[in-house]
Amino acid sequence: MSLLTGLRTEEVRALRWDHVVAWVAGQWEPVSEAGFDHEQLAVLVWRADRAGGDTKTPRSRRTLALPRRCVEALREHRVRQAQDRLAAGPLWQDHGLVFASAVGRPQDDHNVRRQFRVITEAAGLGTSWVPRELRHTFVSLLSAHGVPVEAIALLAGHNQTATTELVYRHQIVPALTRGAEVMDQIFG
Repeated sequence: MSLLTGLRTEEVRALRWDHVVAWVAGQWEPVSEAGFDHEQLAVLVWRADRAGGDTKTPRSRRTLALPRRCVEALREHRVRQAQDRLAAGPLWQDHGLVFASAVGRPQDDHNVRRQFRVITEAAGLGTSWVPRELRHTFVSLLSAHGVPVEAIALLAGHNQTATTELVYRHQIVPALTRGAEVMDQIFG
């Protein structure tokens, strides 16, 4: 979710199934009622795992369309979560969370970081990565593909484009080449 949508880890941890929605007959309906087989799906980013449960800033409250790969991953995750619910039996605590523990409880930031380290190590990336780097990668990928910084700031829920530019956007290409190209043209 963070890589494909730019959600903050605290927003992902607070995401509820009733905030994963499909556009049906001119309105958003939760996928728990509408299902996943619709042209457009989105997440309503209205909550975060912060004091008071609100998002980081008022601008952070946003509705984000979901890329197809994210929709497929969520569809598969919902099936796995149903299996977890059955396996947990009476221990299951239904909080309606998309990313809950194996018994339905909310996950804290320590659990998420520990699980993320397991994934990055298994992928051969080591254990020094942290989940927020997925958000940085989201911003950097959009920037590298020509999305204006103003649009990226809206998607990321930033109050100012300066945050997007100075903190989150990292250059992906190995070197700036425009200067060298122009000099080669001038001096042949």
